[in-house]
Amino acid sequence: MIVLIPAYEPDHRLVTLVGSLRAAVPDARVVAVDDGSGPAYRPVFDAAENLGCTVLRHPVNKGKGHALKSGFRYIASAHRGDDVVCADADGQHTVGDILRVADRVRRAGHLVLGSRRFTGTVPLRSRLGNAVTRVLFSAATGRHVRDTQTGLRAYPGSMLGWLQRVPGDRFEYEMNVLLEAAQDNQAVTETDIATIYLEQNRSSHFRPLVDSLRVYRPLLRFSASSLLAFAVDTVGLLALYAMTGALLPSVLGARALSSTVNFLVNKRFVFNHGKVPWRATATRYWMLVLSLLAANFLLIDGLTAAGVPLLPAKLGTEAALFAVSYLVQRRLVFAGSKPRDSALSDR
Repeated sequence: MIVLIPAYEPDHRLVTLVGSLRAAVPDARVVAVDDGSGPAYRPVFDAAENLGCTVLRHPVNKGKGHALKSGFRYIASAHRGDDVVCADADGQHTVGDILRVADRVRRAGHLVLGSRRFTGTVPLRSRLGNAVTRVLFSAATGRHVRDTQTGLRAYPGSMLGWLQRVPGDRFEYEMNVLLEAAQDNQAVTETDIATIYLEQNRSSHFRPLVDSLRVYRPLLRFSASSLLAFAVDTVGLLALYAMTGALLPSVLGARALSSTVNFLVNKRFVFNHGKVPWRATATRYWMLVLSLLAANFLLIDGLTAAGVPLLPAKLGTEAALFAVSYLVQRRLVFAGSKPRDSALSDR
């Protein structure tokens, strides 16, 4: 078993974890990545090394994702084919849970998440953050993952090359792993672990505002693009309907304009992290547009026939179709591309 621990400015809990792992499983190999912690933390890493831990060092802080990739690269070279369990250095993960996740990945042969149930005393930002990202992840991928933010994860050795290619260098990386796994239809298994927050999670280096913006960036981009298209579509619909008094031509004309704007913005700014042929992408996009257009018209027509004014009917319809549009564009329309800075959350 190999346990990989990314660490930035750790305290004695890193040494305790290494010692406990080595005591429980004497032949366990532990790799810690010092992510630019600085000279003041050298004694902590030296103590871990004295317990048999291999320490990889970054001269400057590069982020959790970068640290994990450094560890994966080293393990793939030095311990080819071995499974890897990733754990945090702040005492949130018990040795028993680490061993349980390691056993599960050995039996499953695919990504395993150590998932918390968030019972007991949990900091509000952690409880709320996980709830929000769980909903957004489900909307974006069509998959339900109970704990999208967990740092206790196990990967089979066959995934290490793939893991090094997942975008992201900081807190967004672990969510990107889940998004990429969903896009590639890779299996994910969750196994229960304890919910542990020490000192209200004060040791976390997660910056609520800056890092939340980083991990929510792809959905914010998509939301901004959709909002722009919605504005174009709504203004166009109201203008055309005022001129013609006919709903169907107004919906068609407004959607032709807004969908063109939406496609160009999404192709350039939201999903274009790789080279995707314009013709294939445009074909898939317009097939989606036609499908959503039919649903859009039927919903608006049904709502207005039931006495709902046009503008509220439009707002309700667009809200209902937003998640469907994102999911289909991510998984089908722009399949093969990588969403720019694709991410959702970390702890």
